[in-house]
Amino acid sequence: MRSPAMGFAFALACLALAAVSRCHAQISSATLTQANTYLQSGQADDALALLTPLPTSGAGAAQAQNLLCRVRFTLQQWSQAAANCQQAVNLDQQNSDDSMWLGRALGQQAGHASFLSAYGIAKRSLSAMQTAAKLNPQNGPALSDLGDYYAQAPGIAGGGTDKAEAVAEQLDKVDSARAQQLRGDIAMAKKDYTTAEGAYRQAVATAKEPADYWSVLANFYRSRQQWSDVDSAIQGCIAAVAKDKNSSFALYDGAGVLIAAKRNPSLAAQMLENYLSSSQLNEQAPAFIAHIWLSRLKQQLGDAAGAMAELAIAAQMAKEFNPSQA
Repeated sequence: MRSPAMGFAFALACLALAAVSRCHAQISSATLTQANTYLQSGQADDALALLTPLPTSGAGAAQAQNLLCRVRFTLQQWSQAAANCQQAVNLDQQNSDDSMWLGRALGQQAGHASFLSAYGIAKRSLSAMQTAAKLNPQNGPALSDLGDYYAQAPGIAGGGTDKAEAVAEQLDKVDSARAQQLRGDIAMAKKDYTTAEGAYRQAVATAKEPADYWSVLANFYRSRQQWSDVDSAIQGCIAAVAKDKNSSFALYDGAGVLIAAKRNPSLAAQMLENYLSSSQLNEQAPAFIAHIWLSRLKQQLGDAAGAMAELAIAAQMAKEFNPSQA
């Protein structure tokens, strides 16, 4: 007969074995695919509910942690996103995308941190970006991130336009449109606006999918208060999306330019509605934020009921997101 003490010890052993089994359980590809579907469509709550209970080690865990990082990123939960991406990197140190997303999350965390802690976080961000580019020199988005960091960061934090220009040359062999956008960003850092405009226009001209580069150009013109040029670039974005539905997320960026410029709210609302009704929702353009923006625009346009409805939809998608952050 087992004593009570032995029974308790046996129960603890069973719990420990169950925990070990859970930690090393394989995460199915179907689960990861569904989580990514939720992420792309802006269903942050559903993505968190699926991803949070998953094992933190074993087959598929690195992908799950990367997805969880990216969901937190859309929610602007920077420190939590960075922690999840760090876990993904720890599990798969040869994955360029994991390091890229860690760099992005740390970069945002640094931008929202206190002065005393921002420097250290920024250096970690740079290290992750450098690792991402080294692991896969063909990773265009990772190279763009690294180049932008160099262009914008002060020298004390590892920045430098000469370093950014070297990355642009590397990008020429991978994605010429991204390389031109980076050159535009470098010129902006130097306050050379004529060169910047030319580079952004060249990005539009060389891109296979130019819609988002039109929105970049529109944002440049907004910064220069060249309003007729803003309007023309926005129309270029809309026309490019009409030719390539896969780039519908550019409508989100274009609407964001109009909102920031406090210009043409009816067109901005239409662009957001067209994006949200498309089949190409994208994590780069979180649908719940699009609904929040659309709510404000509808309120501005006198549709109070429509504004409330849009806010309700956003809340159903991402309860942890504070609308004031959008």
